[in-house]
Amino acid sequence: MPEDQDKSKTGPNHVAIIMDGNGRWAQQRGRPRLFGHHAGARRVREIVAACPELGVKYLTIFAFSTENWKRTQTEVSGLMTLFRKYIENEAKALLKNGVRVRFIGDRIKLDDKLVSLMDELELLTSDNDLVHLTVAINYGSRDEVTRAAQRLAFEVAQGRINYKDVDAETLSGFLDTHVLPDPDLVIRTSGEARISNFLLWQSAYAEYEFIDTLWPDFTAAEFANVLGSYGSRERRFGGVKA
Repeated sequence: MPEDQDKSKTGPNHVAIIMDGNGRWAQQRGRPRLFGHHAGARRVREIVAACPELGVKYLTIFAFSTENWKRTQTEVSGLMTLFRKYIENEAKALLKNGVRVRFIGDRIKLDDKLVSLMDELELLTSDNDLVHLTVAINYGSRDEVTRAAQRLAFEVAQGRINYKDVDAETLSGFLDTHVLPDPDLVIRTSGEARISNFLLWQSAYAEYEFIDTLWPDFTAAEFANVLGSYGSRERRFGGVKA
């Protein structure tokens, strides 16, 4: 049986999630948007904990996009504080539970304290292998590809890579995600049917699932149901069934 047909019969190894709907969830309850973001952070803990039993080795979550700086200063500042507190509060549990954490995105606009905490958590969990959690902060796929192209162009200019040898695999090696497999499944919560500049290159052959549930209401049980739906799909990767 062809390899791609083998893959179609198994659950996703790498799931990426656009965690949308925190603000609306809070507003429905008459609370400020940051209340929803805190609820969303608690939901992350549950979904990460569910991954081993569900067979998900890699989980990538979209926490803050390059476009999210356009939000109010109050919300942006609150999110940055939330990120710092999440790392400080969850570090020991992540280490104990075998979760390896990585961060992707351009760190240049992030404050030094947050970047230091991110570096420390990556180092602290670097030997873990049960679940690989990747958090996208100040991430945008077009920005990522632009930065990768700049680094690749520099290597060509320095004579370390021949421009004739540049192909898709070469460029992939310069992406933030170069150590990760491509996602098999991308989930977006909250009913929005768009991908918002998230893992555009890596998701070329991913399956997509757009669900109405707001992120703070997205339980491990619903996660399992979505993964079950994925298992019924046939992924041909551009080929045809024999």
